[in-house]
Amino acid sequence: MGWAIAFHGGAGVPVNLPAESRVPREAALQRILQIGVSALAAKCSPLDVVELVVRELENCPHFNAGKGSVLTTNGTVEMDACIMDGNTKRCGAVSGVTTVVNPISLARRVMEKTPHIFLGFDGAEAFAREQGLETADMSHFITSENIERLKLAKEADRVLQDYAQPTKTEDQKETQVPNGVNKCGTVGCVAVDSLGNLAAATSTGGLINKMMGRIGDTPIIGAGTYANKLCAISATGIGETIIRETVARDVAAVIEYKGLSLKEAAAYVIHEVTPKGTAGLVGVSSTGEVAMPFNTPGMFRACATEDGFMEVATWPSE
Repeated sequence: MGWAIAFHGGAGVPVNLPAESRVPREAALQRILQIGVSALAAKCSPLDVVELVVRELENCPHFNAGKGSVLTTNGTVEMDACIMDGNTKRCGAVSGVTTVVNPISLARRVMEKTPHIFLGFDGAEAFAREQGLETADMSHFITSENIERLKLAKEADRVLQDYAQPTKTEDQKETQVPNGVNKCGTVGCVAVDSLGNLAAATSTGGLINKMMGRIGDTPIIGAGTYANKLCAISATGIGETIIRETVARDVAAVIEYKGLSLKEAAAYVIHEVTPKGTAGLVGVSSTGEVAMPFNTPGMFRACATEDGFMEVATWPSE
């Protein structure tokens, strides 16, 4: 048994993602992986580690969370986040956050400072101010890249996932979305320490051109985020599908009720249960096993274990 960490920057990376989009994201994953590894090696708790890593991902404009959140149909941001401790099943979640710099830290405050699990919209914003968490004007979260993505999504009259690349036809009169290009830049992290303590955290800006008030899988316990004494899971992909399939909880249930390993359970849920092209996840088990399956063309991901294994990848492994 040893510590392990895994995190993602979103599933659905298309096969034709330009290098100028891929390379900075992979570099960010490499940098943030070192931060997470150092924290685990320093005996930080898994809960502290997943919050730390997700905060770093939220602060990176290359991912669809925090500073890089995609825009609603009204050109605003509405961010969701969730955190869960495996040993106690304590958890906290927020939705519809518009000014909080690090929604994952607000989710942890909900877990630790309220009798509730889930706060949304104005109530979550008021609680963030009460707790003294850092806030910023909405312009802090809006990037030129996401303004352009929203413009293209509106021209296509589509709700899109991050990394989808709408393109113009030759006559420039119609905007098209390439078939099979799914999708998402949600971020999430899971960690286990050398004693088998587990935690999971996930954060997202949601879907490009989503309706105001739309809530995806990220803050829903058992869908996009889950941790117990067996494993910790953070999912990414099309939120509506992940909610229907209760992806994160299903992995834990298959381990518990069918006696499968984490890798076997995660592969079963992603490749046999969840529709192709819709989802991926990262998971760690109480014994330090790591799983990072996805059924989309690619998924930004990174992991490391105490025995020295380390990986940063986008496409399927050979």
